[in-house]
Amino acid sequence: MAILAGKKGIVMGVANDKSIATAIAKKLIEEGASVGISHLPDDPSTGRTRNRDRASEALNGTKAAFMLPCEVSSDESMGRFFQEAAEWFGGSFDFVVHSIAFAPMDDIRCKATEASRKGFALAMDISVYSFLAASNIASRYMKDGGSVVGMTYFGGEKVMPGYNMMGVCKAALDASIKYAAYDLGQKNIRVNGISAGPIKTLAASAVGDFKEMLTLYEKSSPMRKNITQKDVANTALYLISDLGSMVSGEILHVDGGYHAMGVATLSGTENI
Repeated sequence: MAILAGKKGIVMGVANDKSIATAIAKKLIEEGASVGISHLPDDPSTGRTRNRDRASEALNGTKAAFMLPCEVSSDESMGRFFQEAAEWFGGSFDFVVHSIAFAPMDDIRCKATEASRKGFALAMDISVYSFLAASNIASRYMKDGGSVVGMTYFGGEKVMPGYNMMGVCKAALDASIKYAAYDLGQKNIRVNGISAGPIKTLAASAVGDFKEMLTLYEKSSPMRKNITQKDVANTALYLISDLGSMVSGEILHVDGGYHAMGVATLSGTENI
C-alpha cells in the first residue's frame, strides 16, 4: 500500500517544473495522497490564466485534486483558499507544505545591512509571516491532527555570503517553525522544516554567488555531491507520513551533511 494512502493535503509554492514544491507534490501524489495546489491569483480583468497554467504545466500530467489561487500577503485570500480547500476535501485535511519565499531583487543583491525598510518588511511578510498564517488557518481544518512542513535554508543559521537579507528571513522562519510546533502540538499537529542545500531553481537564480554555493557544497559536504529536488521530496514524504509521527519542531537538513562541517574545502580531499 502507498505510504500516504487516504491522506489529503495542500502544497503551496508550485511555480514551475524546477520548483521544490513541484517535486514534493508529485511525490506525495505518487505515494497515494490527494493533493491540492495553490497558485498566484490571475488578473480577472485580462481573462488570462497564466499563473494557473504555469502551475498545471509544472505538474506535467500529474493530477492534482484541485488548483486554487492564493495571495499569501492577503489575510482574506488565505482564509478563502483554506476554506475552499477544506470544502474540496470534505471538511478537513491532513497536511500543508509551505514552499514560498520572496524579496525584491534589489534587497537581495545588496548587503543585508543595506536592505530597504520596505523590502525587508515585504520579504518577512511573504517568506515568514505567511508560514505562520498558513499554519494557523490550516490547523482549524486538521481535525484529526496533521503535519505542516516549511522550506528553509542553512543561511538562516550561519552566514552564507550572497544570501544576504534572505538569510535573516530564514532565521526568522526557523524560529517560527519551532514556535508553531509548540502552539499546534496540543492539536496533534506536527510542524517541521526542511533545510535544503542549494538546488538549481528559478528562485535560486536571484541569489548572488549561487554557482559558488553549488561548488562549495559538492566539494565540502560529506556526501561530495549536490542534492536534487527528489531528495527534498523524499524527506517531505517522511515528515508528512506516519513514519515521522513523533517528529516536531525539527529543522531537518537535506544537504549531504554540509551543515555538520566546521571547515569548508574546495579540494575534495580528506586533508584540510
